Amino acid sequence: MLRVAVVGGGPSGSCAAEVLAKAGIQTWLFERKLDNAKPCGGAIPLCMVSEFEIPEEIIDRKVRNMRMISPSNREVDIHLDNQAEYIGMCRREVLDDYLRNRAAKLGANLINGLVTKIETGNQRQGPYTLTYSDYAAGAATGEAKSLEVDLIIGADGANSRVAKAMDAGDYNVAIAFQERIKLPPEEMKYYENLAEMYVGTDVSPDFYAWVFPKYDHVAVGTGTMQENQSLIKSLQVGIRERAKKRLLNGEVIKVEAHPIPEHPRPRRVVGRMALVGDAAGYVTKSSGEGIYFAAKSGRMCAEQVVKASSNGSKIPSEKDLKVYLKIWDKQYGATYKVLEILQNIFYRNDSAREAFVEMCDDKDVQKLTFDSYLYKRVVVMNPWQQLKLTMLTLGSVLRGHALAPQGYRPVPSAVRTEAVAEEMLAAGSIRGGINASKEKKAAAAEQALISSDAASPAAAADGQSTEQRQPAAVG
Repeated sequence: MLRVAVVGGGPSGSCAAEVLAKAGIQTWLFERKLDNAKPCGGAIPLCMVSEFEIPEEIIDRKVRNMRMISPSNREVDIHLDNQAEYIGMCRREVLDDYLRNRAAKLGANLINGLVTKIETGNQRQGPYTLTYSDYAAGAATGEAKSLEVDLIIGADGANSRVAKAMDAGDYNVAIAFQERIKLPPEEMKYYENLAEMYVGTDVSPDFYAWVFPKYDHVAVGTGTMQENQSLIKSLQVGIRERAKKRLLNGEVIKVEAHPIPEHPRPRRVVGRMALVGDAAGYVTKSSGEGIYFAAKSGRMCAEQVVKASSNGSKIPSEKDLKVYLKIWDKQYGATYKVLEILQNIFYRNDSAREAFVEMCDDKDVQKLTFDSYLYKRVVVMNPWQQLKLTMLTLGSVLRGHALAPQGYRPVPSAVRTEAVAEEMLAAGSIRGGINASKEKKAAAAEQALISSDAASPAAAADGQSTEQRQPAAVG
């Protein structure tokens, strides 16, 4: 009987484990942080809701209005008129937990553990031995254990240990940074059915920033390529400044950061090891979308394993696993290339971004964009629409390349030292955030002087909780 280890319990790993377990294949699903919340806008397309049977209670908001804000703060509203259509907004910790538990209920062995070493056998052909720390008993260091399997699916993110074990090669990564900001009920009403996307060098030199609504708070974040990592706090100042009218009286309840892949890895299958999701590099350019493609790649890879193994009765070969790559590249390869071209055209400078937002005011462009996103399909246009879109694109390219749009005055660019950025974040009207750990430490120390209870381990841990969540990767 085939034995499979799925390393990583996000959407890609959970959806892979679900397919394998449903087929009766012995499956182990590893996830170190069962309450993990990846910094992510949390938007999922309508086709994912139906295709992966995501229940209503997982979706915090059904967004039918998207607002794009240009470098000069020009606003373009995009609406979904069909009430049956929407962009689902969810919290990753809720979505991921649901998908993991669904796989476990079907028979996958869910292990609260961290894989620390992978022995790949002769010429990486297996069998494969995973050494891991098992945290099921609640110990801080975990219990050392090992497991031998016939096949590994690496769903362990941009810093994939499985990718390192199989020598999958490097790829460019972006850094996503996000603050969860809780707003008073009255202010939260503004975002009840609205998501915002901001472009401009003040919020990102090569990506965009966002304000996406959740259950009782908004996710406010930005992203940029790794070489601009030192700017991340300045860029977060930028999105706070641009959206500050909407974020008054808000309080930061969580700070998150995470690397995001920008291109598929050179090798995604080696021996009987296969990569899916972020580990494989399946995040789209331009939009930065990854949730649907993560879940889809996990399912697609697992379906090929089930087929090639005859429901687990034999061990698939490397050639068998590479069939998954052929199917994937045929179905989605063009999508990644087109979005990369669009990013290179429209994100290269602020005048190009301004022209891009202007172009999005056209109804045909809006319909094409929404249909492509909601259903993950190429939208067939009539000759007039094709000609119109071509002319609009060429016009935007020329405007962005030659002249800034009339009246174009971008907001000040994000040229700030890290110290200045920290001061601006701390002095803003939003409570908490990047420097919240200092505030909590001071409050905990003051409380310790007047209450012996504050000296307990639980109180001390609470006093440092925000600091522990603060990622070292962003300085």
